[in-house]
Amino acid sequence: MYETQQNTVREKAVLVAVKLPHDDGWSPDDTLRELALLTETAGADVMDAIVQVRDHPDPATFIGEGKVEEVARRTQELEANLVIFDDDLSPAQARNLERLIDVKIVDRSGLILDIFAHRAQSREAKTQVELAQLEYLLPRLTRQWTHLSRQEGGIGTRGPGETQLEVDRRRVRKRIADLSTRLERIARGREVRRSRRRHEFTTALVGYTNAGKSTLLNALARAGVYTEDKLFATLDPTTRSVRIDGDRKILITDTVGLIRKLPHHLVASFHSTLEVLVEADLLLHVVDASHEKFEEQMKAVTGVLQELGAHTRPLLVVFNKIDRIEEYPDLLARLQSEYPESIFISALRQEGLDGLTRAILRRVESDMEVLTLRVPHADSHLLSEIYDAGEVLDRKDLAEYVSLKVKVKKAEAGKLKKKLRDRGGGKTAQAR
Repeated sequence: MYETQQNTVREKAVLVAVKLPHDDGWSPDDTLRELALLTETAGADVMDAIVQVRDHPDPATFIGEGKVEEVARRTQELEANLVIFDDDLSPAQARNLERLIDVKIVDRSGLILDIFAHRAQSREAKTQVELAQLEYLLPRLTRQWTHLSRQEGGIGTRGPGETQLEVDRRRVRKRIADLSTRLERIARGREVRRSRRRHEFTTALVGYTNAGKSTLLNALARAGVYTEDKLFATLDPTTRSVRIDGDRKILITDTVGLIRKLPHHLVASFHSTLEVLVEADLLLHVVDASHEKFEEQMKAVTGVLQELGAHTRPLLVVFNKIDRIEEYPDLLARLQSEYPESIFISALRQEGLDGLTRAILRRVESDMEVLTLRVPHADSHLLSEIYDAGEVLDRKDLAEYVSLKVKVKKAEAGKLKKKLRDRGGGKTAQAR
């Protein structure tokens, strides 16, 4: 009901960016270039772009009356029917701008939400996007639905009653509650699935949108994940099993691409999906080495990881698309010097993947611990837990207990030791 509808005629857009003193390192040209790409991804044609330099946003119109007049004049000249701002606008600012410019106004969050709505394919992704859209829409109902000021009539509504706007707000809040409940059920199901494979080493791909995460997953696992040279080509997390050293198997999960100024509502609604980052044994931060603003993109990703509480997870930076900088050997040499612990690959050409798998294998080995455990025969439940928790290397059934040599992740090793101590069911040998 609230999803963005595809227009058969492409809209004509004028872009507006504001340069503030304490911006995030992006120049106005870089900002507008990314905003133009977002606009084209959403299905509109960019007619012009306007930059405003200010010490602080104007409370009423964000850009000030003089700039509003310039935008309105340029919009009329180009016969544009859409103005897109690179920043978020308050409901009052958007309402004032629509009145003064007399075309549809969309801010950065609204634009990104529109793209996500178009890209969402699975039931879960559609639910997450709709929830984010409704959270975004709720305080803006007065602006978007101006016809809703009438009062409903009929039995039971005589007197002051409630306006149609209040009715719609109540319906939106109920829909938000229903979607939140649905996502909670989905999250519980995902948690059950994760608990079943807790003994396996898990790696999650994270990075700026269009950095090549899905291409990398395909290269490592022959996963057949949909890829396209566009922003937010895939929204749904995809997990694949990958063998990196003979029989050594790990799980790799591709996650939704991130972007600067990612709408808070999207981060919140996709939180259950992004929890894989918090629980991963290793994060592979995939970076587009060919992008002029790769460092700023890295900072944007780091900011989202901090917001999710995943910034403390072990992380390996993987510079991708080195095939695009082969003509600039000095640049590659500089990156290798500045990021000596990183891996450099071309996922598209499948170059450098051996070095990546070796680096992952080292992380796997450093995360494993070998224990010799003695478990009473009667404690079959604990025996089952040990088999679920790791790889049993050796078993000896003795008179009083079962002796097991098992390789487990260090986190699982600590849990097993504690359980044995709490139950008084035998000793644990020193980890080898």
